[in-house]
This record gives sequence, structure tokens and C-alpha cells, in this order.
Amino acid sequence: MTDTLPTPPIEILLVEDAPGDVRLTFEAFKKATIDVHLSSVKDGAEALDYLYKKGGYSNAKRPDLILLDLNIPKVNGHEVLAQVKSDPQLKRIPVVVLTSSKNDDDVRRAYDAHANCYLIKPGDLKDFFSLIRAIEDFWLTLVKLPPS
Repeated sequence: MTDTLPTPPIEILLVEDAPGDVRLTFEAFKKATIDVHLSSVKDGAEALDYLYKKGGYSNAKRPDLILLDLNIPKVNGHEVLAQVKSDPQLKRIPVVVLTSSKNDDDVRRAYDAHANCYLIKPGDLKDFFSLIRAIEDFWLTLVKLPPS
């Protein structure tokens, strides 16, 4: 008989300022088939504080995956993405841009800053839940995430 330690939950940081989208994302991940711990911040400044464990985030766990909206206050999503991907300690964390922007310039800028993928939030509730399920299926099941 082999004793195996329980696998810690996958840590996800959601950077989203729209309370409705935050609620929907939490609801969607409640249905996840794997153990997920979802943390949420409402703007780019909080996201950077979380990632650098500043202020009230001194005990924050390093995320295994970041879901990043681009249109967030204080520090926009493009700036957060650029900071994450330019930092040797953070750059391996996959960043999934999850935004309502269909703007080609936003898509280009996100990939130029090394976003791992760019997803457009659907307007339909059922489609939103399907998108979150696809994120779970791909990023949390198929992909081998880098160790913390």
C-alpha cells in the first residue's frame, strides 16, 4: 500500500472588477471536477499587491493560473500582464486574458506581452459556464502547469 499525500488545490487568481462576472466565475468553478481555490481582486493595483504579497496580501498563495480582465481600474490589464511576464519570479504563471474586448489591438498587445491565451467573455450565461469548463478542461486538466 502506498501512502499518497493529498494534492493541494489549484490556485487561481481572478482579476476582475465586474461583480457579476466575479460571481459567475465563482459559481462556475464550484462545479469544477478538480480541487480549485479561486481568489479574486478587483483592480490591477490589487493584483500586483497580491502577486508581490504586499499590504493585506502577505499570506497570499502564488497562483498556478491568472484569469485577467483587461479593462480594470487603477492599473489596467495590459500593464499587469506586462509586469507579470517581465518578472523572473512570476513570468511562468500562465495568464489567460478573459475579457469582453474584441479589439484586434487588445489581442495583439496581449500576445505581444506573452499572454498564454486570449478569451472573449460570452454574453450568454450558458456560454460563460461552458467557457469556464473549457478553461478547467484545458488549463487545469490537460496542461502540465509549472511548479510554484
